[in-house]
Amino acid sequence: MQNDRHPLEDFFGLKQDSSSSSGPSESDSNHSNGEEPRKHILRRHYGWMDQLRLLPKVLSKRERYWILVFLLIIAGSIIAIPFTTYNHFTEKVASYGGSFSEGVVGQPRRINSLLAQTNDPDRDLSNLIYSGLLKYNGAGKLVPDLAKSYEISSDGLNYTIYLKDNVLWHDGQKLTADDIVYTIQTAQNADFGSPQRVNWQGVAIQKVNDTTIIFKLNNKYAQFLNNLTIGILPKHIWGTIQPINFASADYNLKPIGSGPYKFEKLQKDEVGQIQSYQLSANKDFYDGQPFINTIIIKFYDSEDSMITAYNGNDIQNISSISPQNLNKLKFKQRVNITELKVPRYFAVFFNQTKNPILANKNVRLALNYATDKQTIIDAVVGGKGSAIYSPMIESVLEISQDITKYTYDLDQAKTVLTTDGWASTSDDGILQKGSGKNQTRLTIHITTSTLPDLVKIANILKDQWGKVGVEVVVDALTTPQLQQVIKDRDYQSLLFGEILNLDPDPFSFWDSSQTQKLGLNLALYNNKTVDSILNDARQLLNPIERAQKYDDFQKIVISDVPAVFLFNPLHLYPQTTDIQGVDTTVISVPANRFANVEKWYINTKRIWQ
Repeated sequence: MQNDRHPLEDFFGLKQDSSSSSGPSESDSNHSNGEEPRKHILRRHYGWMDQLRLLPKVLSKRERYWILVFLLIIAGSIIAIPFTTYNHFTEKVASYGGSFSEGVVGQPRRINSLLAQTNDPDRDLSNLIYSGLLKYNGAGKLVPDLAKSYEISSDGLNYTIYLKDNVLWHDGQKLTADDIVYTIQTAQNADFGSPQRVNWQGVAIQKVNDTTIIFKLNNKYAQFLNNLTIGILPKHIWGTIQPINFASADYNLKPIGSGPYKFEKLQKDEVGQIQSYQLSANKDFYDGQPFINTIIIKFYDSEDSMITAYNGNDIQNISSISPQNLNKLKFKQRVNITELKVPRYFAVFFNQTKNPILANKNVRLALNYATDKQTIIDAVVGGKGSAIYSPMIESVLEISQDITKYTYDLDQAKTVLTTDGWASTSDDGILQKGSGKNQTRLTIHITTSTLPDLVKIANILKDQWGKVGVEVVVDALTTPQLQQVIKDRDYQSLLFGEILNLDPDPFSFWDSSQTQKLGLNLALYNNKTVDSILNDARQLLNPIERAQKYDDFQKIVISDVPAVFLFNPLHLYPQTTDIQGVDTTVISVPANRFANVEKWYINTKRIWQ
């Protein structure tokens, strides 16, 4: 008979023979249970290493599985303990390093804070490279930049600025009050051709010492602090450049500033067009070295080509995108669409001198009631905007929103026109008034730009106003044509946009002195009470008192109905999800999206708490 051995025999040191089956052995009789405990036999016959090797032979598959699970849990716990402890007692913080590239539409021409006002690429780069005495933070509030602090005299005419210590230019030279004086006096000098000149008329600047300057105003101006955001130029670089060479100097393309990023290099294509600018972190920046090492700005001729570059992984950020183009972006999981509030709005401004129909307040009122603003917002900016009913939109001033709102109401629009004597007497449904030679057809021309969004708005208005019997003719003009028409005030109604400061001064848009060719009073609005309010408001340094004046102003304008105020759009800024630390919510101009760029970061590290 084959001698089959059970695994337990080897495991417990038992040896079975023919005699073992005949009855208990002598040793068995020595134990009350008739059998020596297996653990004693195990210990007597095998060492613990042998026991472990034999363990798999005596365990079932199920038992082996659960022991393995148990061992893995123990091992995982042992491994996890250091990591859990580390994470518990440390925190993740920003670390230096990383880079990103951003697309911008247009070409840089003069990266010079005195010349950059009309070109977005210039303004973008200027905001990264130059510093002002003050700046707007991410919440749209004015805060010190190069200035350590400032004082305003009790009469509101003198502004004393104290500079931060040890501010350096990108070439290592020290920034002093001489640079401030040079920059402002250059802006004031008509020979240098700065668009900033108008902001500095009636202002004298005096150097007290290397870190103190006084601005002396001829008249009080509440919004003067906004002027102090102008980027400061280095006198030791620009001071020897004559006015005739100012706009063409090489430093306009290879700037030296004191801001968070400094010029590294530029790249051109074969025909001399600038393709990109590379900027590096200013390690000597007075507010601390920026976390992100490198920013590359790339330039495109259109929004579509910029989107194509993004979809091809050539850029990670897009400076601005139209809402209708959002669905063209690939890699949506890799992008944050930052929605920024901007103090700008679109409206239809009525020129009552060009069309007698528009001199009738009831017609202007009916057009307001006939305007469905939300439909325009949804169709043109994909819902990314807010309907407005006043020339004063959200700003740093808390201006009352308790105003009359001419909300969309077709029945009310028809009632106003009918009460005013307008009736439908023609087959096309267009309203008319009077009879015979004195009959007037309710026809209005809307003049606007050939920009697709503005043409779309004009055509929506044509459809909406047509529902109450108004015939609308849309005149879409090229930019040069439109500029001339605006200059000559040769339009019946103008669909256009206006941009305010975050601390608004509507004087330029609504004071009667601004109705002439070079002024911006597009509605040719003339109200002496409003003129007085606007002039008084400019001299009130107390923001609460100023807000009350602007509340009085807006209520009068709303009552006079000089325009149809349409909407305030958002600025959409697609950014890679790699970038963290962005807290900007309000900007005055698109370039201010870089308000706290030195605090942005890509890399992180952990530090002990």
